[in-house]
Formats: sequence, structure tokens, C-alpha cells
Amino acid sequence: MQYIELREKLKGFIVFSLSDIRKIEADFDLRRLNEWAGKGYIKSIKRGYYIFSDLRLSEQVLFLIANTIYQPSYISLEMAFSLYNLIPEAVYGITSVTSQKTNCFKTGVGNFIYKHIKPELLFGYELREYNNHHYLMAKIEKAVLDYLYLNPRVKSEKDFNGLRFNASEFKARADMVEFRKYLEVFNSNALSVRVNKFITYIKYA
Repeated sequence: MQYIELREKLKGFIVFSLSDIRKIEADFDLRRLNEWAGKGYIKSIKRGYYIFSDLRLSEQVLFLIANTIYQPSYISLEMAFSLYNLIPEAVYGITSVTSQKTNCFKTGVGNFIYKHIKPELLFGYELREYNNHHYLMAKIEKAVLDYLYLNPRVKSEKDFNGLRFNASEFKARADMVEFRKYLEVFNSNALSVRVNKFITYIKYA
């Protein structure tokens, strides 16, 4: 298969894998990918996953890549905080949670950071659309719970202030009934104590 044929058959893909190629040509020679990467036609994101070099990058494209190269996962934590305007700082890296092991992939298009949570805690996200593709993003309530669950040292007003957390934005956007329902699923007394301190903090912030 020639590169131009690959490009045409995968024109709808943001990120593609060797498995995707072999659905088109079962005996595809892996050396062709190395050749095309050497010529600058494609870029390797991680082992087995590639993008076309002229792909126009945006946050949404990076989210789609993040969801694809390490599954199951969804965007959460600091990146979700930034998108929901809960923290003022820019986030350098696409943060996700996953039921796989904690991992980080440093690539030519950005850093993709994944934090492990138990499989039963993979919920509280929504499907978002971008150019006929879809990616998974934590709801605002779940992003906060994921963060507090994975950062047990964040437990006081001083810690919340240190995050420069936008309490008014959270109060305006979050469904507190849903927030508490999500908390119950975690089934953690220690987390419940810290979340209740967080609720008190945003109430008076």
C-alpha cells in the first residue's frame, strides 16, 4: 500500500493504529510506517498509534488522542478544572483518569498523563462531539471528586486556597445533589470527611 492510499482510506481518523491499518491491508509491512515517519508524513504518538503530520492540533484534538491511546479513560483532574474555569493556571499536560495503571506519555504533540482509579469509579463523564468525533470529559462534579480522591493531602481550607480554586464558579455550575450521589459511590469515609470540608469551604468562600 502506498502512503497516498493510506491517507485516503484513513482521512476520517484523528489518530490511527496499526490495527486500523491492518483492517485495510492484513499483511501490511510495519517498515512502511517507519519509512513514512522518516519522511515526515506521519508522527508516532506512542507505540502502535500515529497521526498525520499535518493534523491541525487543538485542545479537542488532544482530548481525542488522549481517549484513544490509553483506554478506558476520560479527561479529568487539572485539565478539567482548567476547562471549567476552576483554576486560573494553564495546565501543561492532558490529564485523565483510567482503570489501567498510572502512566505518562511524553510526545511531540504534548504530554498525556493518566492516573489510576478503580474500574467501578469510571463514571460521571459525558460524551462531547468534535468534528464528528467524540471524546469523554468528566462532569464538573466528578472532576473535583476524582482530584480529591487522588490527592488525599488536599484536605483543609489552606489546601483549597493553595489551589486558587474558583468556589463561585463551582457553586454556579455544579449540581450538589449529583455531587453527593457521586461521592456515595466512592464508599470512602476518609474521602467523605475531606469532601465535607470542601463543601464548607465553597459555601463561605
